[in-house]
Amino acid sequence: MTLLTPHDPRTGRPRPPYQAAREKEVTAAVEAAAAAQRAWAALPPGQRSRRLLRLADRIENRAEAYAEALRTGTGKPAAEARGEVEGCADVLRFYAGAARTEVSPAAGRRMDGRESWVRWEPLGVVAAVVPWNYPLMMAMWRLGPALAAGNTVVLKPAETTPETALLLAEDAAGLLGEDVVRVLPGDRETGVLLVESAVDAIAFTGSTAGGLDVAYRAGLRPVSLELGGNCAALVLPDAPEHTCASLAAASVFNAGQSCAAPARVITLPENHDAVVEGLAREMGRKVAGVDFGPLNNPDQAARHDRILAESRAGVRHTGRTEPGPEQDGGYWRPTVVLADLAEDDPAVVEEVFGPVLTVQRARDLAHAVELANGVRQALAASVWSSDVSTALTLAGELDAGETWVNCHLDQTPELPHGGRKSSGHGTDLSTLALADYQRPKCVTVRLE
Repeated sequence: MTLLTPHDPRTGRPRPPYQAAREKEVTAAVEAAAAAQRAWAALPPGQRSRRLLRLADRIENRAEAYAEALRTGTGKPAAEARGEVEGCADVLRFYAGAARTEVSPAAGRRMDGRESWVRWEPLGVVAAVVPWNYPLMMAMWRLGPALAAGNTVVLKPAETTPETALLLAEDAAGLLGEDVVRVLPGDRETGVLLVESAVDAIAFTGSTAGGLDVAYRAGLRPVSLELGGNCAALVLPDAPEHTCASLAAASVFNAGQSCAAPARVITLPENHDAVVEGLAREMGRKVAGVDFGPLNNPDQAARHDRILAESRAGVRHTGRTEPGPEQDGGYWRPTVVLADLAEDDPAVVEEVFGPVLTVQRARDLAHAVELANGVRQALAASVWSSDVSTALTLAGELDAGETWVNCHLDQTPELPHGGRKSSGHGTDLSTLALADYQRPKCVTVRLE
């Protein structure tokens, strides 16, 4: 028996230990999900849809319990936790509707004397391995399309945040069907066992290193990967007045622990100093413990501290922390703005994953795009300008799966989200995500 003891990120104190799933539990969960998948896939789409809608209702009805579980594992402020729960129900409702849609190449008589069409079939059992930054939302981004498409899911939550997944499994068992969603709490070893088990596909959200390991172990099975971000924000001299405030708000949301959060601000020479000053002012207004929560765990805090210690930034603005009573031992980190940086500075090339913004000065627009595209990650980016034509041109030149203009981190279930380069491949959100959890079968009938 392997017991894991997570810590409360707000206080640093240990939480109740739990048992990590090992080979016996993994095998049993995958076998049960495989048996349940046949019946789940056989349901007419309308019936799957209604069950998913009932689960969304249950999540909303138990919103306080889910929010409290989120806060226990992540330390999020109450408003952020409630927002994640509400967003989860919204994603599930979206895919409940998408379960009744058809996305298929054209069918009909494509050959003389033949009638053809395409069937979209579920993959089978999907292993979903999700991170600690959005324990419930990242799970739902994977569960929603996978379940809508007729798959069953074995969900492995992060070691530090198992609580919401266990609540979800409890509700799903009664509303979707026994074993349609199985949860395996545990550590990296648990995740490896699950990926190497007899699942039919793997959906992984996490680090680039973790994604590479999953892809290697998956072999020829389908893999969907959403990995790191380190996202650029191009701020032009004619950027709207709200730019610095909006970037600061996006960068501290979830304590900056969002793959799509702004991380690298890139300016032109004529507005560089003003942007540094504006970001320092707006980031300085955001106080850890008041406006945003702590980092999630000791390893993440140590990584954050190492990158900042190794940074050779010539300019550094640091904000404040005000933890609550008896929270001095938590993983609280203040806002930081770094400027006067080399292109290979650790804070630029590595994703800090915290309330930190770097500011780089580009020579011109072409160099700004070069800097933005110059790191290995390519998940998301933003452009800030009052010139719509210029902004849209730059948005097209940025190598990122999702690009915003004069906003950042704005997402909805109707629109796709996915990475390029070392940020992974595959799609989260939108009806496009259904394709990641289905496989096409062409059927052709001879009519003569």
